[in-house]
Amino acid sequence: MSKAENARISARKTPKQARSADLVATILEAATQVLAQEGAQRFTTARVAERAGVSIGSLYQYFPNKAAILFRLQSDEWRQTHDLLLEILKDASQPPLARLRALVHAFVRSECDEADMRVALNDAAPLYRDAPEAHAARARGSQAMMDFLAETLPDCPAHTRELASELIATTLSSVGKNFSETPRSADEITAYSEALADMLCGYVASLAIRVDWQ
Repeated sequence: MSKAENARISARKTPKQARSADLVATILEAATQVLAQEGAQRFTTARVAERAGVSIGSLYQYFPNKAAILFRLQSDEWRQTHDLLLEILKDASQPPLARLRALVHAFVRSECDEADMRVALNDAAPLYRDAPEAHAARARGSQAMMDFLAETLPDCPAHTRELASELIATTLSSVGKNFSETPRSADEITAYSEALADMLCGYVASLAIRVDWQ
């Protein structure tokens, strides 16, 4: 990605004072509300500025366009989702497969919650998919899953755990994206998550009982 392209979805500047940070927080909260209430097609910087109670010039000091605002929301969501999933995977009070099941449910719910934002970011998709924030989010998620599998499958060869980690991540990402493209009820999300969890937990359980790793 070129610097010019990256600038289109990056914030113009980072707030250094508390007042500036509060302004950015207000803009982002307003953006969240506009996206939820107006939808992707009617999401504009003008509507965000109006909802935030700030001038369009003040908004542009920090965000050059609507894609930059949405990308910031998406980046924040990535971090929040990663923190949630990491907390689930590291919860030693629960057995490993219970943690994996909880992770699947949390991930699918998150995908459904983010569906409107993905639609709104569609035009900038080629940019944000390759952005440093996107790579960092994927790397953190991959490492968290590898650590979990090392704990869960200590006798499993490293290359098999790597394959399992990639397969789980790819399955979650692809299935979650496809499922969330259609509006879903809470019951549908729960039922789908449970079925997906059954499949992935069954796969990990099969690796745990194998005796021949050749």
